[in-house]
Amino acid sequence: MTSTYMTSMQRVLTSLGQKEPDRVPLFLLLSLHGARELGMSIKEYFSKAENVVEGQMRLLTKYRHDCIYAFFYAPIEVEAWGGEIIFHENGPPNSGRPFIHSFNDIETLMPPHISRSDCLAEVLKAITLLKEKVGDDVPIIGVTMSPFSLPVMQMGFDKYFELMHDQKILFDHLMSINEDFCAAWANAQLEAGATAICYFDPVSSTTIIPRQMYLETGFKIAKRTLARIKGPAATHMASGRCLPIIDDLAQTGTVIVGVSVLEDLAELKTACKGKLTILGNLNGIAMRRWTAADAEAAVKDAILKAGASGGFILSDNHGEIPWQVPDHVLTAISDAVHKWGTYPLSWIKEHG
Repeated sequence: MTSTYMTSMQRVLTSLGQKEPDRVPLFLLLSLHGARELGMSIKEYFSKAENVVEGQMRLLTKYRHDCIYAFFYAPIEVEAWGGEIIFHENGPPNSGRPFIHSFNDIETLMPPHISRSDCLAEVLKAITLLKEKVGDDVPIIGVTMSPFSLPVMQMGFDKYFELMHDQKILFDHLMSINEDFCAAWANAQLEAGATAICYFDPVSSTTIIPRQMYLETGFKIAKRTLARIKGPAATHMASGRCLPIIDDLAQTGTVIVGVSVLEDLAELKTACKGKLTILGNLNGIAMRRWTAADAEAAVKDAILKAGASGGFILSDNHGEIPWQVPDHVLTAISDAVHKWGTYPLSWIKEHG
């Protein structure tokens, strides 16, 4: 039993230790909503580190959650490689035309230098400024795309699967290049002040490839890459299923797994017990139309299934809450966590 107030960092670390903190940690993984707080377009918002810093600090205060999300947008890594970025008014920026046009391009491909990339420099500046503001009280989450999943943006799904199945030498070469970039980018964020790295790896999900292929590809790549990252890492499947590979994920060196709403949270908690902390799994798509009552019911159900004994951080299931999710829903989620997530969870026993 605990009644002592904890900082967000203490709360998260206690849960990672498979123990119960003062309440269930809440990660609202909000990247786009900062633009709304500042009355800016999404493109303008991400153009300066100072905008993101102000946005994240406002969101932290407004929703009383437990992390700073230093993520700008997924294709920022493609932008660093010289790829095209397409901005939208009401959604995350997307990558444009793939910059790997043919398999032959892989032979001469070179990873970008982190220090020479203007877009990556803004992320690092934001992390440094955020660290100055929150110190060690609030976890700052950096983000990198896994070497195994990045090629979807580098060359497109169709060509990438052809490469994976039919061009082993070139596949291995691209993975080597991407691993170098991923490790360097993750470590630069940690050096700037990030507490941990979210390693997005949706292609490793059993929604996309079978477990046996994962063991031959994404699993080995994750083990090599995470070993080079000089800080804790959380592997996120970005809505993809992971229950069949939980034991494998635990061997990669990750400490957290971001799980899908497509799988039962109670089953995931049982599978992860003593091995991994669960991050998830509120439905970000359905969340756009929730009432306050819907939000409270979803939060309560998630805590019922996964909250006991720590090892659980409540979050969405994708790793980025959609722009269309309204403020009142986010407030309702936070209120519900503060109401139902305080340990000890005595109401669960009363629930039966």
